[in-house]
Amino acid sequence: MDIHILSLFPELFESFTSTSLIASAIQKQLLSVNIHNFRNYTTNKHNNVDDKPYGGGAGMVLMCEPLFNAVEDISQRNNNAEYPLIMLTPQGEPLNQRIVEELSQEKGLIMMAGRYEGFDERIRQGLKPREISIGDYILMGGELPAMVITEAIARLIPGVLGKYQSAEDESFNIEDNILEYPHYTRPPIYRGMAVPPVLISGNHAKIAKWRQEQAKINTRNNRPDLL
Repeated sequence: MDIHILSLFPELFESFTSTSLIASAIQKQLLSVNIHNFRNYTTNKHNNVDDKPYGGGAGMVLMCEPLFNAVEDISQRNNNAEYPLIMLTPQGEPLNQRIVEELSQEKGLIMMAGRYEGFDERIRQGLKPREISIGDYILMGGELPAMVITEAIARLIPGVLGKYQSAEDESFNIEDNILEYPHYTRPPIYRGMAVPPVLISGNHAKIAKWRQEQAKINTRNNRPDLL
């Protein structure tokens, strides 16, 4: 998977791409994460990427030129690959596991991390990105959403996790978007709280049934909207 992220603050991704399983996936060449500062794609002498909004109002708006130039350059450098273009914005469709699984099937992806008051509307009109939101709240920029999507996709790439089954069995993957079952580890009793006997019974059929039942109970109690 070849991921490209357009950001005015590439340094925010240094730790993200150099630690844990993301770093391992990059080292194994299972994933590439390329950060592009779209300020480098301006042609005005002051390298401005934003300007005051027409009609007045607070804040600054990201200009068309640097983003158009960046997206077109990335495409050309990748043999005119038609990677899906994602605009990270609060008004986009809510991110869920179905979208993550869909995006994970692509060869590559380009994400635009906005700042300030958002994007000039002609970026939407001209580049026709898919707009995605990670929640109904406002952040300072699109960098964190870009990391969220990257990590969610990376988990689904075979070889990134120690056991691929662990990605399939977690929340939103068991029986059409129900939550995950409870987990326990050693010791078997802690401060009077015991591990359910079925989990240490060695009966895998009963364990599987218990987990399915607990997943449904967990969903009913915590996310009844999914049922």
